[in-house]
Amino acid sequence: MSENTRKTAIVTGASRGIGKAIALKLAKSGYNIAIVDACPLENSKAAEDEVKALGVDAKAYQCNVADFAAVEATVKQINDDFGGIYILVNNAGITRDGLLIKMPEENFDAVINVNLKGTFNFIKHVSPIMMKKREGRVVSISSIVGIEGQAGQVNYSASKAGVIGITKSCAREFASRNITFNAIAPGYVETPMTAVLTDKQKEAIFELIPLKRYGQPEDIANAVNFLCSEDASYITGQVLSVDGGMHM
Repeated sequence: MSENTRKTAIVTGASRGIGKAIALKLAKSGYNIAIVDACPLENSKAAEDEVKALGVDAKAYQCNVADFAAVEATVKQINDDFGGIYILVNNAGITRDGLLIKMPEENFDAVINVNLKGTFNFIKHVSPIMMKKREGRVVSISSIVGIEGQAGQVNYSASKAGVIGITKSCAREFASRNITFNAIAPGYVETPMTAVLTDKQKEAIFELIPLKRYGQPEDIANAVNFLCSEDASYITGQVLSVDGGMHM
């Protein structure tokens, strides 16, 4: 992809883990990368430097994806800085696990606001830019628990099931504008978010994986890269499970 035709991808939650792997993979495919994260900008500097080292442009932006106005301002700034937006990857997410009977309201609200409303916020503000150019790719990260549910994760499961609903509805709304919407449902992936699980929990999960290995962030990044490519131009409204066979 030449310098004058290079397109821009927004990746939320891209300072580490799956988001960082996605940013690096898309950069290797020639896309400029807008790294969006709620953490202080200095915490995203390493990811920004790694992306730039691949020969593309990259810039980090601090933004709380749950803040509608902040997302609007951030998207405008990204569009001004890069001159367009072709890809949006909604990856930012948090967990506040606990059994429903003991779950505080604020823990439910926090997860819904980041994981689900954050996805809405970015689609809301990016889609008009894509519509004007009549092209775009939106990939949102759901989860196996958004398909199957999980005890102790009512809030997280609900948020990730909602991401699937947004994806399918938007796929119908924007198809005539040549904008595709797809979701990826990871299973167990080794990231800082899953590192908090106990050894007993990890062993129980391992027994449920037919391929008998845990996923890596790069496994999710590869799937995102495919769905953003021309090879996937006729795929929209789909949920791709990347889970080693946990959900069939």
